[in-house]
Amino acid sequence: MTELKRRPLPHDFHPPVPSFAVTSEDVREGATLKGDQVQAEGNTSPQLRWSGFPPETRSFAVTCFDPDAPTGSGFWHWVLFDIPASVTELPAGAGSGGFDGLPGGAVHARNDYGTKEFGGAAPPPGDGPHRYVFTVYAVDREKLGPDSDASPAVVGFNLRFHALARAQLIGVYEVPAES
Repeated sequence: MTELKRRPLPHDFHPPVPSFAVTSEDVREGATLKGDQVQAEGNTSPQLRWSGFPPETRSFAVTCFDPDAPTGSGFWHWVLFDIPASVTELPAGAGSGGFDGLPGGAVHARNDYGTKEFGGAAPPPGDGPHRYVFTVYAVDREKLGPDSDASPAVVGFNLRFHALARAQLIGVYEVPAES
């Protein structure tokens, strides 16, 4: 694997907030994503579990962002919000396919593929490793505000003002250059 790029993460521009824990059976910190989380292979949202968030949390949001995409603005792979505060885990596939295990009331905004679901990793061949930043936000209100037609930027704007705490897990993926 070639050297990782060091472009800023979306929440690097937000006020600091406390952190909490997020773990996954599918994504390991700093490790290569499994084929299930790759667009051309499985395109399945990963299992995520979180704990240690503030007691005043009213809902959660989950995003997946590739800051290393060759776009100048990164690439949003997943934008999910209004997850009830009683939910502390999403099973694999909750954000894709038949949305099995997606909690009632949760809202998918469109990702940069233009779909309202998880979209797997798909970096250009030879572009080097890309980071896939899975972030869980503890939110101070039950309904964040936007609807499912909101852009990731609008959801991020609202999260900037309503995130009580944040947890992140970063996997990597690259496609070798074509011979």
